[in-house]
Amino acid sequence: MAVERTAPAASRPAAGAGAGAAWRFGTALREATPALLTYAAVRAIGLVVMGVWMAAVDESPHRFLAERWDSRWYARIAEEGYGYSSYSSGRDHPDLAFFPLLPALERAVTAVLPISTNNAGLVVGWTAGLAAAWGMYAVAALSHRRAVGVVLVALWAALPTAYVQSMAYTETLFTALAAWTLHAVLTDRWRLVAVLAFAAGLTRPAGVAVVAAVWVGGAAVLLRRRGGGDAPPRGRVWGAMALAPLGWLGYVAWVSVRRGSPTGYFDVQKEWGNGFDGGRAFVGFMADMVRVDPLHGLLLLTVAAALLVLLVACVRQRQPLPLLAYTAVIAVTALVSGGYFTSRPRLLMPAFPLLLPLAALLTRLPRAATAGLLTAAAVGSGAYGTWFVLGQMGPP
Repeated sequence: MAVERTAPAASRPAAGAGAGAAWRFGTALREATPALLTYAAVRAIGLVVMGVWMAAVDESPHRFLAERWDSRWYARIAEEGYGYSSYSSGRDHPDLAFFPLLPALERAVTAVLPISTNNAGLVVGWTAGLAAAWGMYAVAALSHRRAVGVVLVALWAALPTAYVQSMAYTETLFTALAAWTLHAVLTDRWRLVAVLAFAAGLTRPAGVAVVAAVWVGGAAVLLRRRGGGDAPPRGRVWGAMALAPLGWLGYVAWVSVRRGSPTGYFDVQKEWGNGFDGGRAFVGFMADMVRVDPLHGLLLLTVAAALLVLLVACVRQRQPLPLLAYTAVIAVTALVSGGYFTSRPRLLMPAFPLLLPLAALLTRLPRAATAGLLTAAAVGSGAYGTWFVLGQMGPP
């Protein structure tokens, strides 16, 4: 006589849609736990290195992580709203250059927690860092072994510019929204795509890269449907493609209305010294750095060469078209504009698919060798970040 086998109570969802969703969330969280712990450990190593170094020179890590550069601008917007400008280096710097989602979240955090706006920025940034790590792991797990996702997260946390992931900046928030948007595109959850892409567009100018990924992914689904393949409802896909750019477009339009000019947002960028020039200014900057500061200049050249190699590797790895579109637009927007050249490596940080080929390669090594290399990278990342901010190389 056959015996019916049932799953243990702890491993099967309880009755009801809500219970089933909670069970699926719990299962996904358990699967991602190694990646999340790895991310936290790598970032902790970087912060310990920074803390020890700064203690030796009687400096405060908190001042650099939460109270300098863009962090101050976001905190001011959260506290007072838009309208502040400063004038320095012969330029006007209006706060309209900064997108609104991070200061809105900072304001929400201070409404429920008795902390300063600057510390609220750290809460948002650090929490978003974990969400970004989970999203990157989830994207990698769709087409690779889970170990590749864990190594991908570790590599991202150990980038030379990864100290920014521990600052009250938008990099972790944007990367989290982008990674989960890409995951939703690849898994045909188009309602979620629309919400996440809209939010990414309210986070930073690079939201256009998320829109590109949504449009490319949506076009592929519609073509698949025309060819008779299995695909989600056409209206749902078209709706996501239509809603995806509205966050970015909405903020740009709001700035244009506020400035009384259809090019208002782009005028603001020019006032900051930013503007698209095809990359000429960036090439000139790197040449000057090689001449004036050879060590830093050679590092920038190495990063640029590695970027090209990794882009080719992503294509050869046959990454899904939405990932390739997202990565390409991030690279273009980061490298073809003028001004604030020391920030270019930071602006490339959300392009995490670039690290997938390297992550896949590292997982083929013995586990001890991979762990040793990632630990060394984490220590090096902390040292580089501390050297950069203490050396006043420019805004990160």
